[in-house]
Amino acid sequence: MTVVAIVFVLLLLLGLPVGFVMLGASMAYFTLNPMMTSLVAQRMSSGLESFPLLAIPLFVVAGAAMARGGIADRLYSFCETLVGHWRGGLAQIAVLNSVFMGAMSGSANADAAIDARTVVPVMRTRGYSNAYGSVVSAASSMIAPVMPPSIALIVYGLLTNTSIGRLFMGGVIPAFIIAIALMLTVRWTAKRMNLAPAREKRAGPKEILSNGRAALWALAMPVLLLLGLRSGWFTPTELGAVAAVYAFLVGVFVYRGLTFGETMALFSESAATTAGVLFIVASASVFSLILSLEQVPQQLVTALMSISDNKYVVLFVINIALLLLGTVFEGLAIIVILGPLLLQVAQTLGVDPVHLGVVLVFNTTIGSLTPPVGTVMFTVCSITRCSVEDFTKAFLPFLAASVAVLLLLTYVPALVTFLPNLLF
Repeated sequence: MTVVAIVFVLLLLLGLPVGFVMLGASMAYFTLNPMMTSLVAQRMSSGLESFPLLAIPLFVVAGAAMARGGIADRLYSFCETLVGHWRGGLAQIAVLNSVFMGAMSGSANADAAIDARTVVPVMRTRGYSNAYGSVVSAASSMIAPVMPPSIALIVYGLLTNTSIGRLFMGGVIPAFIIAIALMLTVRWTAKRMNLAPAREKRAGPKEILSNGRAALWALAMPVLLLLGLRSGWFTPTELGAVAAVYAFLVGVFVYRGLTFGETMALFSESAATTAGVLFIVASASVFSLILSLEQVPQQLVTALMSISDNKYVVLFVINIALLLLGTVFEGLAIIVILGPLLLQVAQTLGVDPVHLGVVLVFNTTIGSLTPPVGTVMFTVCSITRCSVEDFTKAFLPFLAASVAVLLLLTYVPALVTFLPNLLF
């Protein structure tokens, strides 16, 4: 196991993607055990032989179609009529827009990229600093991995054999709490920075109704997701297929935003995103086999239980450790590597797997916005040309709000488990 740890750290320092880091460390382990080398390919293959994994590419396609098919523009206009008159109106619109887009994309990177391309340029022309606009785009994207159909929750559910339907329902209330916390933070920062509303007057009922009608096909998507799961009409995988077809048809025939060229670019982008996610899952499948052979889960459980037998103390320690790991590891990799291990700790302490999953996903999402390896941060900064230093300074109030919400979700489990227990 020492060799695995050394190779893992070396490959990480060389800047390799985390999927290759895990696979390289695994190969080093099995090289020392030649009789088991054939297990690598077998394990990678079997790790992807899961029907629910089909939900990932399907929801990726649905999110990309929503972003490219004109749906994002309709949602933006609708959000402007609702909160544009508030102080810091453009930033408030970005947060509210992410509530709707998060219920379609399931990915923080996708949501942040949409806002960085559409909202930030408008913010700059209205007197917002580039750093503040970049931070708002990135911070609002934290809603997407918690709101169904979250790709991270799908991966966690598959790895831990937790109901994906229950995980989706468990993320609904936390997603709205995150949105409220971000909007309050925007209000506070906008007041300090003297940021003007996006529009002078509150929109009237007629204008709200008009923009709402224009965005109706987009707004129907989250309703379709929730009703489809609750009623049992679709499994999460089948729902992914329905969502992809729905988003594509709306983009082509209703909003007419998808041309042939856009469609090919959409499929290309979705294929690249899916390949990256599934390669991590396959590599982690091999890496998890090594952890099992070396009895790392049992050692982790023993170590955490030796700190305290109080689940709230252990959860606090886990949160701190994950926040620190999130600064150097990609969030999905942490979920893949540590999700099954932490579940064993949670079961020992009587923590609901759905509660653990939502807290784990949100914790790692916070890490995706923090240097030095924050993937969402780099996605936004590369689009807006914002320096990491300026981004980090502007992000501090939003980081404080995010950690406060994380602690709230950790110590009030009913906020996560209420809806799953009510509906299932």
